[in-house]
Amino acid sequence: MTSRRPAYRLSANENPYPPLPSVQKILSSEAALVNRYPDRFATRLTESIAARHDVPPEHIATGAGSVGVLHHLLHAALRDGGEVVHAWPSFEAYPHLTEMCGGVSVPVPLRDHRHDLAAMADALSDRTKVVIVCNPNNPTGTVTSAAALNRFLERVPDDVLVVLDEAYREFVTEPGAPDGIEYHRDRPRLAVLRTFSKAYGLAGLRVGYAVAHEPVAARIRAASVPFGVNALAHTAAVVSLEAEDELMARVAELTAERQRVTDRLRATGLGIPDSQANFLWLPLGDRTAAFADACADAGVSVWTLDGEGARVTVGEPEANDIVVRVLSGLPGA
Repeated sequence: MTSRRPAYRLSANENPYPPLPSVQKILSSEAALVNRYPDRFATRLTESIAARHDVPPEHIATGAGSVGVLHHLLHAALRDGGEVVHAWPSFEAYPHLTEMCGGVSVPVPLRDHRHDLAAMADALSDRTKVVIVCNPNNPTGTVTSAAALNRFLERVPDDVLVVLDEAYREFVTEPGAPDGIEYHRDRPRLAVLRTFSKAYGLAGLRVGYAVAHEPVAARIRAASVPFGVNALAHTAAVVSLEAEDELMARVAELTAERQRVTDRLRATGLGIPDSQANFLWLPLGDRTAAFADACADAGVSVWTLDGEGARVTVGEPEANDIVVRVLSGLPGA
């Protein structure tokens, strides 16, 4: 059945707000210059990110979103093959990119919607080249505690590269949650991924980055496609980093809406894990398909994992309310 209502896309974890006003203003003027190639080395952006995180510019590698940077990282790490250990379900690009780069994906099941870091450590072998920790995890929104992460890192061999994928870090409100940038400072074999697609609302421009010690960052840059960050993305990201007050006000609105929707969905009786991202995980099991179909009929798209659950982006309040109504009317609610 095709809905005639306005379509709300709550399946892609996009920011429901348009780019920040200061970013929109600069994009209007910069658009007239796109007949020129961008800075191949994304110099201003690299320097801005380095200043923002108080790290050397040599620790930064940029690319087309954090997934683009991850692709370059895996291309560099898996040139001679090898395994990539990651949680599952987690970001669906991990196994895909691993296979594209000639590696073998080693998924480790979540435990209570969270990374089972002890099991992930057990899954490491002499063939492991990279282990990825998605924190907060996509699609469940859960965070790994600092204590658990510390124990895990102590077990990872020195020749394995640890990647902390922190695409949703700006939405984290849980006290004491680990900050990958701080973790990387004294860990030469740890790389952190961040993006401007989520909190900054620049998903359509495709710009992200890695923070890692110089040998790792240099290998990522060497494996990167030239001009990987286009001119508009470069400028928009630089201006976004300068608009901290605007950004945090927007993030506060989204996290408040996240809590409102969480409370209403839990009132239906469904056990929803605490999310520290801009989406919620609904563990619906065999009701997942029926829920997704009902949402589509009501004009809302959601992301699903067959037989396990649905991930729903925190979007416009009216879209979120439709999701609540659909879940409330679902058999078994």
